[in-house]
Amino acid sequence: MNMTARLAILAALTMGAAVPAHATQDPPITIDSHVDIPFNYMGEPRFDAGKDTRLLVDLGKMERGGLDAAFFVIWVPQHKLDAAGYAKARAQARQKYDAIGHMLLAYPDRIRLATTPEQLVANHKAGLLSATIEIENAYSLGHDLHRLDAAFDRGARSVGLVHVGNNDLCTSSLPDTEHGEPAMNSAGDKGMSDFGRAVVKRANELGMMVDISHASDNCVRDALKASSAPIIATHSGARAVLDHPRNLPDDLLRAIAAKGGVIDAVAYKEFLKNDPGRAAAEKKLQEAVAKQAGEKEYDSDADDYRPEMEAGMAEIQKKYPLATLDDYVKQIRHMVKVAGIDHVGLSSDFDGGGGITGWKDAGETRNVTAALRKAGFSDADIAKLWGGNLLRVWGEVERHAAHH
Repeated sequence: MNMTARLAILAALTMGAAVPAHATQDPPITIDSHVDIPFNYMGEPRFDAGKDTRLLVDLGKMERGGLDAAFFVIWVPQHKLDAAGYAKARAQARQKYDAIGHMLLAYPDRIRLATTPEQLVANHKAGLLSATIEIENAYSLGHDLHRLDAAFDRGARSVGLVHVGNNDLCTSSLPDTEHGEPAMNSAGDKGMSDFGRAVVKRANELGMMVDISHASDNCVRDALKASSAPIIATHSGARAVLDHPRNLPDDLLRAIAAKGGVIDAVAYKEFLKNDPGRAAAEKKLQEAVAKQAGEKEYDSDADDYRPEMEAGMAEIQKKYPLATLDDYVKQIRHMVKVAGIDHVGLSSDFDGGGGITGWKDAGETRNVTAALRKAGFSDADIAKLWGGNLLRVWGEVERHAAHH
């Protein structure tokens, strides 16, 4: 089957034509394009995704909530740009690839890997969940372009260029200014490096989506120039609605759309609601939990799921409520107005800090659909937002690679 025919079939399966009219119906495909995992994922009982866990995304929550697919994230924190830093990042990434592999091997009757849009759709038709792999912070490539091919071989189909702090590919929307990195949009903000451009070019050749969430404005502009295929933002918001460096300004929303890409609106508290009181209270709680555990500093992998942390967060929630689905829909509306309904998607950043009132975990996924319907989005629009747009772009990136 040629690529044009494949894309036509995907469009029919995932866009409005396949959506029943009645309002209680799930969208044809629901994809969360950004779900984090702890480093010891599947390595201890509390992180066994096939069981009932404290994780915001496990298989049971996906099944109950109607979340069909998730991009599971190979995230590594930013270290120094030296041999030791690269080696540590590679080892941390390998641990997460292995963990996702362990989950897929343990529960083949519930979830399967999807390395193409068609696989994801076929899994859904067979009653199975899908896992797709996303790199977050391409620092984990260890400044070796061949490792992008290795990541592709392990199933990665999206490469997030940078995270918090500048790396060897490009500057970050949140550079480490405390240790001398230039502020975003300052004279020292250099955007993308030659290595970053080489990674983008190779991703285009492989058929791997290029993800600019976390990148500086200059890096996003450089990525748009460097990529010959559409690019994506797997978990970003709108700066015009909330002025946060991690959110994208309207000109970049338009530019990503003009290139055929998609921006996935993220349900992350700080990008939806400015609440310094909550941020201070969370920091104080983290320090107390770390001290109680005998740690020098808070370790999210070790401490996020402790009962005392959950109890403390429940108290904070009473005093400083999280952003709500209404706040989230407000951002989605703006992004659709600016970029167009064909260029916006949805993501949670669950288990990486995401979660809002009304969508606190994957088990509440249908609440998002209900909120979109209440806000006046049609079933066809909701189908595009929940996965149709992302699948279209993924197919276009594949088609582009096939023509290289």
